[in-house]
Amino acid sequence: MENILVAGANGTTGKHVVNLLKASQYFNPIAMVRKEEQQKQFKDDGVETVLADLTEDLTHAVKGIDKVVFAAGSGGKNVVEVDQEGAKRLMAVSKMANVNRFVMLSSMGADQPEASEELQEYLKAKQNADEHLKNSGLKYTIVRPGSLTNNEGKGTVELKEKLNKRGEISRADVAQTLVKSLNDDAPYNTTFEIIEGNTSIGEAMSELQSTVS
Repeated sequence: MENILVAGANGTTGKHVVNLLKASQYFNPIAMVRKEEQQKQFKDDGVETVLADLTEDLTHAVKGIDKVVFAAGSGGKNVVEVDQEGAKRLMAVSKMANVNRFVMLSSMGADQPEASEELQEYLKAKQNADEHLKNSGLKYTIVRPGSLTNNEGKGTVELKEKLNKRGEISRADVAQTLVKSLNDDAPYNTTFEIIEGNTSIGEAMSELQSTVS
């Protein structure tokens, strides 16, 4: 089984990711959390944890890690230091540790931050992190969902490199897409947008694979 580091494991989407990985026969989740009190819920559930802060040294967090899911976010409080620079720090140590895939939870609009007044700072941070990842030398997948909801996951999406329309999607379906992006046969070194739709996530990713390969 591959060891998957989940940065942002304590967040809503991160928890979905950890649960999916735990139920998988291929992956072993390691929940990266910032505070000791956050470890208990994962340990009680039989999930390994690592204590690490994206604003500090992360070398220890990637020991023995095969792949990374970056689902962390500052919630708008410290976007440059966490969403941008924290992501870069994790990429740097992942590269040194020979991590063989880095899956980034980004956001629709990160390709044009200036188009959004209220989210411009956040989207600019995500854009900078995404561009850094593309140039990092890591094998990567960048997932850019529309507006996130807490609705139940449907397992069906609309997914393209560029959708040219807005939409929303449940965190559960985003998490499923992030986990499927870890598979060795999933498209990599690619960026795509995703909203709710009528195509199964697996089929949508296979269709994308055929267009990018």
